[in-house]
Amino acid sequence: MKLDILAIAVHPDDVELGCSGTLLMEKSRGKKTGVVDLTRGELGTRGTAELRAEEAARAAILLQLDVRENLGMADGFFRNDEEHQRRLIRAIRKYRPEIVLANALDDRHPDHGRAGHLISESCFLSGLRKIETVDSDGLAQEHWRPKYVFHCIQDRYTQPSFVYDITPVFETKLASIRAYSSQFHSTGYAKDEPQTYISTPEFLNSIIGRHQMLGKMIGVPYAEGFITEKMIGIRDFDDLVRLDT
Repeated sequence: MKLDILAIAVHPDDVELGCSGTLLMEKSRGKKTGVVDLTRGELGTRGTAELRAEEAARAAILLQLDVRENLGMADGFFRNDEEHQRRLIRAIRKYRPEIVLANALDDRHPDHGRAGHLISESCFLSGLRKIETVDSDGLAQEHWRPKYVFHCIQDRYTQPSFVYDITPVFETKLASIRAYSSQFHSTGYAKDEPQTYISTPEFLNSIIGRHQMLGKMIGVPYAEGFITEKMIGIRDFDDLVRLDT
């Protein structure tokens, strides 16, 4: 299945936190969207990998994804090396996205930054025809390079290259985050497990505040921010939408 937008992130719930609003907005415009999770999040303090998979499936329904796949890399121990790059290249060539949304290049959680670089480099290498890969049926894959890779703003704030107005879908974004009841504050999750940095009510409040701050930059209630390593060009000033009037 060819996708227009593919979000790739290391942990199930990274996409929901960082760019699910953008996926929802693009879906509303008729785009095909999908998510590739690199790991099962098995090192998380709360919940289990099996529960995270169930939560990811519920979130995928809320996000109206065309596909969600987990590559099963080792949480915490994956590397940005040839083995992992080739595994990711196969997924990129499988879905042939025009745009990839990725983890931040540097963040509080070391997995995020390492994944951000793995994704960026794999997207470039995927376009090299002399790197040979095969699909699940053993057939040779064609080379494919996404036009853009945009990195989410995650825990650490970074000045965005651009922001995306997600106001119409913000409540659905929050619902997709709350689908991970084992990870984030939830009165319905009753297991006796320790609180973590992200399981407190204050963390979700900070997520809302971050999106309000990014929205304020362009005069809208809520927005998501992205970093681009590649210069974005325009052919017409009409491409610049005034949202702060």
